[in-house]
Amino acid sequence: MGAVELAAATLWWNWQQLSRIKELPEDARPRDRAAGYAVQAKLAELSRQSVVGWKIAATSTAGQAHIHVDGPLAGRLLKNRVLTPGATVSLQGNLMRVAEAEFVFRLGRDLKRRAQPYEMPEVMEAVEAMHLGIEIPDSRYEDFTVVGAPQLIADDACAAWFILGPAVETKWSTFDLAKHKVAGYRNDQLVSQGAGSNVLGDPRIALTWLVNELAQFADGVRAGEVVTTGTCIPPIPVNPGDHVRMDFGEFGSLEATITPAASE
Repeated sequence: MGAVELAAATLWWNWQQLSRIKELPEDARPRDRAAGYAVQAKLAELSRQSVVGWKIAATSTAGQAHIHVDGPLAGRLLKNRVLTPGATVSLQGNLMRVAEAEFVFRLGRDLKRRAQPYEMPEVMEAVEAMHLGIEIPDSRYEDFTVVGAPQLIADDACAAWFILGPAVETKWSTFDLAKHKVAGYRNDQLVSQGAGSNVLGDPRIALTWLVNELAQFADGVRAGEVVTTGTCIPPIPVNPGDHVRMDFGEFGSLEATITPAASE
């Protein structure tokens, strides 16, 4: 078994077992982003789930400082891990125990791998819809703040559960998403507030970053896939039994309930 296969198998086994490792074995540990994405791709293959979209981790400077990385990280959204609005989500084995509010874009055409960077206008022309999302991330490492970007990328950029809302009906393209306010409620109490500017300055900038990251390290983004652009609010700590609601103002809101029971 090669290094990529060993790393992916180790991570996927721990994901399934709800267990953790300190870090990947020395002889299988990715040393750069390219190696990290190779492991991530193999992990998705081992899951036998289709990839329905992509996520971005560490889109704020605070988030990057917290996990000691110098920039954002891209991860795959696996089909069985994407839930519908109002879903009940398990925290079984979850170390992070937070909920995040995110802007999500669905592409209407492929943005393929290429050497020339994509500019934001070209990327936005490819967007067919905007959605709302709640991410409940997790990690397969005992301390995800110290393992570094390549190992975090290999671990699917801390992916776990994602709640995807319907397409926003409001004409969102006329809004300044950077200034758009988002509020997070836990058990009907306001506990976190933010704006689109918290994700690389603007969700559209975050989307463009993701497209260029995958144009370099993967095969690009395909029509029909969604991209969730990172949390607009400080993550909300959650516990079993909590109910969370993310309010995106004119765009609507999205809810989920946390349970200790496995929902797989």
